[in-house]
Amino acid sequence: MSHEDDHSSTCCGSQACTTKPKAHTDADGHDHSAGVTPHQTRLVIVSGVFIGLGFLAKWTHLGAEWLPTALFAIATLCGGALVFPHALRSARRLRLDMNVLMTVAVAGAWIIGEGAEGAAVVFLFALAELLESWSVGRARRAIKSLLALTPETALRKSATGEPEEIAVGNVKVGETILVRSGQRVPLDGEVLMGQSAIDQAPITGESVPVDKNQGDSVFAGTINGEGSLEIRVTKAAADSTLARIIRLVEEAEEQKAPTQRFVDRFARYYTPAVFVLAVLVALLPPLVAQGAWNVWGYRALVLLVIACPCALVIATPVSIVSGLTALARKGVLIKGGAFLEAVGKLKALAVDKTGTITQGRPVVTEIIPLEGETEDSVLCKAAAIDTHSTHPLAEAVTAAARQRGVPFQPAENYQSKTGRGALAEIAGHPHFIGNHKLAHELGVCSAEIETRLEEIEARGHSLAVLGHAPHECCAGKVLGIIALGDTLRPEVPEALRQLHAAGLNQIVMLSGDNQRTANAIAKQAGIDEAKGDLLPEQKVEHIKELVARYGQVGMIGDGVNDAPALAVATVGIAMGAVGSDTAIETADMALMNDDLRNLAHAISISRRTVGIIQFNVAFAVAIKVLFLILAFTGHTSLWMAILADTGATLLVIANALRLLRSHP
Repeated sequence: MSHEDDHSSTCCGSQACTTKPKAHTDADGHDHSAGVTPHQTRLVIVSGVFIGLGFLAKWTHLGAEWLPTALFAIATLCGGALVFPHALRSARRLRLDMNVLMTVAVAGAWIIGEGAEGAAVVFLFALAELLESWSVGRARRAIKSLLALTPETALRKSATGEPEEIAVGNVKVGETILVRSGQRVPLDGEVLMGQSAIDQAPITGESVPVDKNQGDSVFAGTINGEGSLEIRVTKAAADSTLARIIRLVEEAEEQKAPTQRFVDRFARYYTPAVFVLAVLVALLPPLVAQGAWNVWGYRALVLLVIACPCALVIATPVSIVSGLTALARKGVLIKGGAFLEAVGKLKALAVDKTGTITQGRPVVTEIIPLEGETEDSVLCKAAAIDTHSTHPLAEAVTAAARQRGVPFQPAENYQSKTGRGALAEIAGHPHFIGNHKLAHELGVCSAEIETRLEEIEARGHSLAVLGHAPHECCAGKVLGIIALGDTLRPEVPEALRQLHAAGLNQIVMLSGDNQRTANAIAKQAGIDEAKGDLLPEQKVEHIKELVARYGQVGMIGDGVNDAPALAVATVGIAMGAVGSDTAIETADMALMNDDLRNLAHAISISRRTVGIIQFNVAFAVAIKVLFLILAFTGHTSLWMAILADTGATLLVIANALRLLRSHP
C-alpha cells in the first residue's frame, strides 16, 4: 500500500509549528494517515481469535452444530469491518479494487457454504492492512521533538538595560537578548558581548563545544556554557536554523513516499479481469451453449474462491515480518517493508562523524611532558585545575587522571578564562591550562611549542597547554601538552570493509567539524571521502548529489542536525542508542546497539527478503492461474480449490519463515 504523508505546516512567530497531515487514501481506499488505531488492532485480533475458536469447534464437534458457523460469521464481520465499507464506496464509484474482490469472494464462499474460507480470507487481508499501517506518522513526531529544543521565551534587553522575558516570536531582528550560563540559545544571532563555549552538537554535530567571542554567530537550540552572552538577533524565530531544519524534515517526508506494493499494482488488472471472467463463466455457457445454470454458476463461485488473494496477500507481509524479526534479533530496527527492500538496493552511504564513526566524547590521546616533567605529573597538575570545570575537555582530563590512578588535589584560587582555559594555584605557584590562544596571551609559546601544537592540530585533535603562569619573578613556561580527540569506534574499520564487500560503491562522511578533523578521522576509518564544515542544509545538498549520482543512498546519523539528511536519503539510518529522538523518528532504520557491522548484515537480509517475496508472489500467481483454468474447464472442485489455496498459503508462509534462521 502507499502511505504518503502530505503535510502543510507553518512556523509562526512563536516558533510553534502546526503540522496537519492531510488524510491520505491508498489504491484500495484505506486512510493510513493516522497509522495503526486501537480499533483496527482490536478488530483484527478478535477476528483471528474467533477463527481459531471456529476451527476448534468444527474439528472437535463440541457444542451445537451451528456453533462453528456462528464463530466464523463473527470473525468475518470483525475482519470485514475494515474491508466491506471500502468495498461499498468503491462500488458506488464503479471502481473494482481488491476490497470489492474480497467482499464478493467472501460472500460467494458463504453462499456456497464455505464460511471458514471466507472468514480466513478476510482476516488475512485485514492483518495485511494492519502490518502496512505500523510505520505511519513519523514526521509529526519528528517535528514535535525538534520544537522541544528551543525555549519558548527569551530575555530581551529593554531600553533601560533591564532584561525582560518575552515570547521568542515577539523578539525582532536587531534586538538584543541575554543568554545566561547553561541556558539554550533561543534565536539565531551574533555575539555582542561576552565569551563562552557553546555546545552546538544539536545543530552542527560538533563533538566539543565551540568558543564564541564578540562577532561570532550562534544558533537557536544550542546550549550555552559557563559564560553569559549578549546576542543581537539576526533572524526571526520562523527563519532560524532550527526552523529551517524543521521545514527540511517536512519537505523530505512529503517527497519520499513508500514504494507501492506489487500486489496493489497487480490488482489493477487482476481484480477487474476476475470479475469479468466470473460473470462470463456464469452467463455465457448457459446462454450460448445451453449449459446448466447451476453447474456454471457453481463454477463461477469456485472461480471466485480460487481468485481470493489469500496466498498473494500474505506473501509480502509474512516475508517482511520474518525479515524484520531476524534483523531485530541483531539490534536492527527497520520501519516497514518498503525500507527493508530499499536497504538491499543501496549503492552509496553517507555517514555522520560524531557519535557514528567516533565515540562522541573527547578523551586524552597523548601527553607530551616538557621541562623535566613526566606524563603523570603533567596529568596531575592539569587535573588539579580542570577538576573545577564542567567543560567536556576538562572532564576528559580529570577522567584520564582517575583512570591512570594519578592522585590530585583541587588547585586553589581557580579563575576561569572563558573561551581560553583557566588559572589556579598549585602548591602556592600560579599555573594555567588552556588552548593555543591562552598560551599566546601569556607569552609562553616558543618555536618548539608552536611546532608541537601545529602537529596536534593537524591531526584534528583539540589540545590543552599546561604551564607555569608568568608572575613577578618568573617569565612562565610550558610544562606539558595534552592532546584530546574524539576517538574512532573500534568496530568501524571492519564495518566499513564489510559494507564495501556488501556492494556499496562509495562511503562519504558528512560532518559539522572542521575539514582537517574530518580528513583525519576519515583516513583512520578507511572512508572514501570526507566533507567538513557542514550545516544541516549543506548535508542535505550533499545527499541530493549522491542520490543523483548513485540512485540509492543511505545516510547514518545520530543528531538532530542529521534529521533532514536522514529524511532526504533513500534510507535514513539512525544510531539508536545514542541518537536523538528526532533522528530516530525521522530515520527509516535504527541500529539499536550502535554496531555499524549490522548494516552489512541488514543489506544481506534485505536482499534475501526481496528474493523470497518475488518467489512467493510468482508462486501464488502461478497457482491461481492454474486453478482458474481448471475451474473454467470443470476439472476441479470447490474442495480442491480451497485445498490449493490453503496449501499455497502455507507454503508461502513456510518459505518466508526461513528468514528467521538468518545469521550474519
